[in-house]
Amino acid sequence: MKIAAAVSGFLLSTAASPSRADNPVDSKQTIIHIAGHAVPVTAGGLYDRFRSNPPLSVIESEAPDLDLNWFRGIKKEQVAIGFESYSPNFYYKNSKITAVFTADLQRLKELMPEEILKEVQPLQVWPGRGAVALTAYAYAYCDNDSYNEISLAIVTNQPGTSSFGPFTLIAQSLSNDFWGYVLKLPVNTELARVRGVLGYNLPKWLTDIDLKETEGSISFEVKDSDTGKLDFVFAGKKLGDLSHKAGLVKNSFTNQDRDGKLTYGYAVSRQLSYASSSSAESVDLTLGDGSFSTYIKTLKLGKMMKYEYVPEFQSALYAPKPLAALDAEK
Repeated sequence: MKIAAAVSGFLLSTAASPSRADNPVDSKQTIIHIAGHAVPVTAGGLYDRFRSNPPLSVIESEAPDLDLNWFRGIKKEQVAIGFESYSPNFYYKNSKITAVFTADLQRLKELMPEEILKEVQPLQVWPGRGAVALTAYAYAYCDNDSYNEISLAIVTNQPGTSSFGPFTLIAQSLSNDFWGYVLKLPVNTELARVRGVLGYNLPKWLTDIDLKETEGSISFEVKDSDTGKLDFVFAGKKLGDLSHKAGLVKNSFTNQDRDGKLTYGYAVSRQLSYASSSSAESVDLTLGDGSFSTYIKTLKLGKMMKYEYVPEFQSALYAPKPLAALDAEK
């Protein structure tokens, strides 16, 4: 199945990246323990040395070309999220591509837990159709060393607010404040998997995700975790006319913890270089016969509503909180 998208719409902005993420663990490894799990990490890497709390002076010395001023204004706090860590987690140098597709609304509702559906619903962009955001991230340099990730998320309303379908989607796009429910989130390092599952209650698993770039495109080849064979390829054009006006985008997700209690988490991203397109030639999603491809096919994807190319961004990922705390923060 191949989807080369034609588009009209609005964006759930959610990543792709530089060379360090091509092979995230290509040096000697050491084993650390996280909540009883033996996890291989890069020996001497940021996580090995600092467990998610590296001094910015270290980042500055190792990557003097990076602008770290935004991070200086964010205070980290020690948190217990199934293990001791620090929030937010910093992502210093990254890139991404995102495509938002229409999908079968009834199928999206079936994939969301009943308790979450009481709080949020898939946005109906037109009768019988919701929206999903497919994002490929390459984190080139972050507190968790470097890794690649694929996110598939349902676009929803914010908990405690009414859903007005496409008008809610427009409002989220204009405010750069997006909400979703994450369906799938494979990664290509065990460190990212264990931290994501235990600490953030996210549907992560370990598989090969290879980043490939040409002069005009960026693509992510995702392997099937069971067979090791190529499952699907998500590719996007490197768009011209990039904006370099730094802007903040917030992506929040509703979830359940291991005890079934409702939670929410969010990331704030500082986009440093970005462009979007509605061209049918901007994106290729080539699905195969693997488990992830089979899952995507059940969504009955339709039009691609928008493509975003973000070759440079920074991000801060905050630890999840009880959903009830969201009302207190309003």
